[in-house]
Amino acid sequence: MRHLISPMDFSVEELDELLNLATDIENNPNKYKDACKGKKIATLFYEPSTRTRLSFEAAMINLGGNVLGFSSSASSSVAKGESVSDTIKMISCYADICAMRHPKEGAPLVASTKSSIPVINAGDGGHQHPTQTLTDLMTIKSLKGRLDNLTIGLCGDLKFGRTVHSLINALVRYTNIKFVLISPSELRIPSYIREEVLEGNNVPYKEVTHMEDALPDLDILYMTRVQKERFFNEAEYIRLKDSYILDNEKMTLASKDMLVLHPLPRVNEISVEVDEDPRAVYFKQVQYGVYVRMALILTLLDIHIN
Repeated sequence: MRHLISPMDFSVEELDELLNLATDIENNPNKYKDACKGKKIATLFYEPSTRTRLSFEAAMINLGGNVLGFSSSASSSVAKGESVSDTIKMISCYADICAMRHPKEGAPLVASTKSSIPVINAGDGGHQHPTQTLTDLMTIKSLKGRLDNLTIGLCGDLKFGRTVHSLINALVRYTNIKFVLISPSELRIPSYIREEVLEGNNVPYKEVTHMEDALPDLDILYMTRVQKERFFNEAEYIRLKDSYILDNEKMTLASKDMLVLHPLPRVNEISVEVDEDPRAVYFKQVQYGVYVRMALILTLLDIHIN
């Protein structure tokens, strides 16, 4: 039995197999419509979510399976004091696989050690978000045709942004990857990512504070919102929340084939006028997320469709 807690849980070869499966699902959806008939996924979301939770549920329904779970800790027995360990032992009696989002870093890992079904980390605090990373990789590979030889700009909340941390961890394993880290000083990438992941793998990077300086050199611009829920001080959030706003004027500085990704939800860091630009692919990203989660469910349940 396997779990997905970090993007590093899959080798590059396994990631390639997963993305190829997701592409086959995209191209041949009818082939997989009954693949999980009789199977159930439990979506345990201790934090608010729209895309990730509904994406997992859509993925299982598309595979012919069923869904159970909760969408907030207030509507579960955690409100009565039940531990993550006890919850997952109980859920293991009901479901075949589980997707868990939790505000505490490491909670899905703890659950995986007590579970008798595969556990998928659907986001743990400011730590990791591996299925968003799989979505990002599929988006890039499908639209760019490669996952190597890329210069990637990561913009916004790089300190608390779990999607950013997961994506860096995944991409450093590909050849000739360069990062441009765009953030205010207060939201710079954590030192362990900088030292252990980037410098530890000899991956070129530079840190800048102005988006405009970076745009001409990028193949990918990965925008993120400043996350209000990670701040202890609302005044600090208000001061930083509008640090970067991508609009049509800034887009003129970018190459004609640069792609704009965003894990969503956005607040106002991408102006709605940019939605009409063909380089803006964040809503395509959402669709790729369903395909890749379908592929992940099949992989972790060891279901093979010829």
